[in-house]
Amino acid sequence: MTDRPTEPPAGTQTDRPLVRDLLEERRGDLTAAERKLAEVLTEDSLLSGLQSITRVAEIAAVSTPTVIRLARKLGFDGFPALQDAIRADLAARMQQPLAKLEAAPEAGHGAHVVTRFAQGAARNIDRTLRRLDVAAFDAIAQDLAAPGRAVHLAGGRITRSLAQYLADHLRLIRADVRLLEPAPALWPQAVLDMGDASTLVLFDIRRYDREIETLARHAAGRGTRVVLLTDIWGSPVERHAAQTLRASVEAQSSWDSTVALLLLAEALVAEVQRLAPGPSAARLDALEGLAGATPMFRPR
Repeated sequence: MTDRPTEPPAGTQTDRPLVRDLLEERRGDLTAAERKLAEVLTEDSLLSGLQSITRVAEIAAVSTPTVIRLARKLGFDGFPALQDAIRADLAARMQQPLAKLEAAPEAGHGAHVVTRFAQGAARNIDRTLRRLDVAAFDAIAQDLAAPGRAVHLAGGRITRSLAQYLADHLRLIRADVRLLEPAPALWPQAVLDMGDASTLVLFDIRRYDREIETLARHAAGRGTRVVLLTDIWGSPVERHAAQTLRASVEAQSSWDSTVALLLLAEALVAEVQRLAPGPSAARLDALEGLAGATPMFRPR
């Protein structure tokens, strides 16, 4: 058994499974003590795993042999190899935009920028689909299609456009869809309208938005079902989310790509419409009729 690769070039993403994914995949095979340790490792975005093996064992209230056994169950030679993988995951997650730009790979630099971006987008979509939690996707779609549930949406500085895109399409096929205002100062009054008959859909990718997490925490505290669309490393919002979809966002620029997230949003719209064909068709027909019958909507 050999150590997993731990230090991919800056600005690139390998297909190596993330530590948090390995923990989730093996959860059913873990002992009670190992599950306690897994919970500690995934708290605070894996940062606990960077401490000494003795300290990690103390935090989880398990023995040091338990720490070693868990590392080996995940496919590592031992705890140091697991820590190396955690460091690599955190380095990729916390990468600064300028560092991404400076570290852009030179291979293939003669190809046109559109071609390079298209190839990157295709890789992101492929990685996203291979890692997609299909059960979570189905649960989210059923939730968004449920009659009587209000749907609220919000996103961060970059991802708010995705929240608006999803909101605009959902409004065409169902009622009670509300896009939160861009100003977080107005979010408390939106939270007052949420409850156990509401779903809050949030978009948040790395350089995560603290205000988005605060929104999720308060909404979840009122019984609202929180749904998160995020990158493969997982926004801190995930601890408040009932369901999470993760997408690959790597790009050869200072900013992350949202193409795979947009794909998930469009697929959700299609599935919501399929789950409620009668109501969505009736709503679309009514909208068409309204646009044609109301003078203010007619083209001049």
